[in-house]
Amino acid sequence: MNFIEGEVLCINKPLYWTSFQLVNKVKYTLLKQLAVKKLKVGHAGTLDPLATGVMIICTGKATKLIERYQYQTKEYIATLELGATTPSFDLEHPIDEHFETAHITKELVHEKLTQFVGEINQIPPVYSAVKVKGKRAFDYARQGEEIELKPKKLVIDELEVLDFSLPTLKIRIVCSKGTYIRALARDIGLALKSGAHLIALERTRIGEITVDKCIQIEKLESFLLNNKL
Repeated sequence: MNFIEGEVLCINKPLYWTSFQLVNKVKYTLLKQLAVKKLKVGHAGTLDPLATGVMIICTGKATKLIERYQYQTKEYIATLELGATTPSFDLEHPIDEHFETAHITKELVHEKLTQFVGEINQIPPVYSAVKVKGKRAFDYARQGEEIELKPKKLVIDELEVLDFSLPTLKIRIVCSKGTYIRALARDIGLALKSGAHLIALERTRIGEITVDKCIQIEKLESFLLNNKL
């Protein structure tokens, strides 16, 4: 493998790691094993710290492939807690409001999920990296400033219920670039006349690259040694 010329690594991002930390870890490991001081490294699609799963990391000239990977279809397994919301619609912040769930049935869940399949308009969550007047949305949110975020068109190809046991709902999502699963959780909660937030998220596929084909970060060094850098 020639990482200086350009290679693609598929890593299973660990829980709590930022995408930036993962890229830095890969870059540091490669620089050490290649005994070089510079190497171009980038990733194709950010994952939140509380998400795990497929991260595609490109080096050298392969970084030109990043945009192509970003536009490929993605698959996620998301676990939602119904009946409660947080400001970020995940576990980054504590619950700020509770809602009724007694009326939510499996039939109602299936009925409401159908409205999210196909081309939809989605408003990004306030705690997101979307830029508004040169600043990230999460910067405004952290300062307590209210801003208006414009909806974005995206496509959800598949939305499947994997498990439903109040208050949790586990779903499989196949979607386009730019989909915020936290925003989808928010909107599902609203559609059910309740609230919802993410309690677990795994990206299981980007294009044809599935999570079972990804390297565990703790095995990266041995993988590189076995591939005779």
